[in-house]
Amino acid sequence: MTQRATPGSHARRAALALVVAAALASPLPAHAGAQVEEQLAASVVAGLQRSIADNPPTRHYENEPEVRAWITDMSPRLARRIPDPGERRDLLAAVSYEAQRAGLDRQLVLGLMHHESNFRKYAVSSAGARGYMQVMPFWLRLIGTPDQNLFQLRTNLRYGCTILRYYLDAEKGDLFRALGRYNGSLGQRDYPAAVIAAENLYKPAATVAAVHTAAATAFANPLADPLANPSTGPASDPAN
Repeated sequence: MTQRATPGSHARRAALALVVAAALASPLPAHAGAQVEEQLAASVVAGLQRSIADNPPTRHYENEPEVRAWITDMSPRLARRIPDPGERRDLLAAVSYEAQRAGLDRQLVLGLMHHESNFRKYAVSSAGARGYMQVMPFWLRLIGTPDQNLFQLRTNLRYGCTILRYYLDAEKGDLFRALGRYNGSLGQRDYPAAVIAAENLYKPAATVAAVHTAAATAFANPLADPLANPSTGPASDPAN
């Protein structure tokens, strides 16, 4: 027999929908501090040390057409959380660079930051995880140096992206397991599902995807790059 909805059930559903929407809009820190400290082989440590070494982007990285299009698309989505346009631009440029450097999807990194810290630079979990990507300080001892500042934008992103890449490789590309290890909740679905749901909030516009595809094609075949022709390429950087 079909159960008829009552006014009370409609109200409860509406209230639940509001709670879910509020959780996505302003997620609580996910307490990445439960992340397990591991004994790493010397070869693994050496590889991770190379990955977190400071290797800054080129001076005009933000002005590359594909990067500029992505930042322009993402910036309005962060306006409520990061009101200052310059701060948003710097953060997104760093996300783009460090994610790509680690071989990660930029949307995945944004989703993780959204869920972990709600893009708060000085977020600290109850277990001491720090910054945008909630990096545990023990990683400084394992693969870095004690003087490195996990509240510094690019340092935090370098560590966070390197650690997530390490877990993805260790789990042979299984994103759910890698995210579970990042959060210290391996085997539970709540955290990976929440990060992936947040990632979906940052799907790039079709125009950005088209620019990305064109850039990838040009990289594979430089002679076919329409941007290589000065007469059709983007305007020169006014800073030059």
